[in-house]
Amino acid sequence: MPSRARLDEFIAFVESGDHAGAIERYYTEDSSMQENAAPPRAGRDLLVAHERGVLALMSHVYSKAMSSVVEGDHVAIHWIFEMTDKTGKLRRFDEVALQEWRGDRIFRERFFYDPTKVVT
Repeated sequence: MPSRARLDEFIAFVESGDHAGAIERYYTEDSSMQENAAPPRAGRDLLVAHERGVLALMSHVYSKAMSSVVEGDHVAIHWIFEMTDKTGKLRRFDEVALQEWRGDRIFRERFFYDPTKVVT
């Protein structure tokens, strides 16, 4: 179960822009991520590689946690992400992440956002 301090540390790490580093540092080796109803991606190494691939396409990424809740091993975070690709196209994600933690690391995460509302 994460402490409030541990969750705040994770959020600060993501907001600093080191998304791949956050996965390396705060996720279990067997963790998974899922986008809406898509099949989950599993395994921390795969998650890190995927994140690095996405970030390599971007010239700028802004991340801000608007609110967060800890309830035992379960966490909810409301995120705003703004990603500008190398052509200058901006994508804005208003997203809720639901996480299941094992101790002080994230085991499972699912993202919910309306892909039709992503500004491009």
